[in-house]
Amino acid sequence: MYIEEIKKLKKEKNAVILAHFYQNDEIQDIADYVGDSLALSKVAASTDADIIVFCGVFFMAETAKLLSPTKKVLLPKANALCRMAAMADYDELLAYKKAHPDTVIVTYVNTRANIKALSDVIVTSSNAEKIIKNYKDKHVMYVPDKNLGLYLKDKLGYNIDVWPGFCYIHDLLTIKDVENKRTEFPNAKLLVHPEAPLEVLKKADFVGSTKQILDYATNDPFEEFIIGTDKGIIHALEKANPNKKFHLLSRGLNCINMKRITLEDLYISLRDEVHEIEVDEEVRKKAIIALDRMMELS
Repeated sequence: MYIEEIKKLKKEKNAVILAHFYQNDEIQDIADYVGDSLALSKVAASTDADIIVFCGVFFMAETAKLLSPTKKVLLPKANALCRMAAMADYDELLAYKKAHPDTVIVTYVNTRANIKALSDVIVTSSNAEKIIKNYKDKHVMYVPDKNLGLYLKDKLGYNIDVWPGFCYIHDLLTIKDVENKRTEFPNAKLLVHPEAPLEVLKKADFVGSTKQILDYATNDPFEEFIIGTDKGIIHALEKANPNKKFHLLSRGLNCINMKRITLEDLYISLRDEVHEIEVDEEVRKKAIIALDRMMELS
């Protein structure tokens, strides 16, 4: 029922549906574009649709609004939030900036608009390394993901401080998880998202974003992989590679907030145009500078 009605409404309203890889399978299947934060940000900036329905969490829909201020942006579930984004406090970051005026604030896209407004440049897990290389001789504060920041600091040897934030599902990964899965699937390669702890990342055969993990598994001749990121990516991996096997590194890799949106939520949001995302214009003007810099450097 909902699928046909959503397709009908989408056409009538000139809407586009964007879905992150971590969404439920049926949401991914009905979306016009499925991707990671960087790819979906680019789609949001370039689409000629009148309505953007973002199936993800709040900061993603908010970022789409920053990039497309004249378009109506809908988040089908109002309480689809990101715990990591909540760990970056505006007043604390503002105080840090005042105390360290020469430090470059490099901010993960997994943050609210007001945090982006305090930032020098935004990054995603796909382009963080590439962008930070532009600040080789600078002191950097990486906000808010300590794990991705520490990974880049270890890999590049740059002067990087890290905010004490984290993704609650990736941060729980342990060396024991790696050892157990390596023993269970000795012929599989381990692919891990950089939001995992550094000791886990150092055991991986490949470290990358969700899209980079998908591309790696698709292009690599190996036929079996252990996946160290949210289970939502397994759907895309299996669709792209029906003859390969994929195993989750841990059963805990399941972001509840990313799975809140249902087909009914999507239908109601599009039908009634509810849960619209709004951003203060002064905040948007400041945040877009950092986002534009990301687009230029990525």
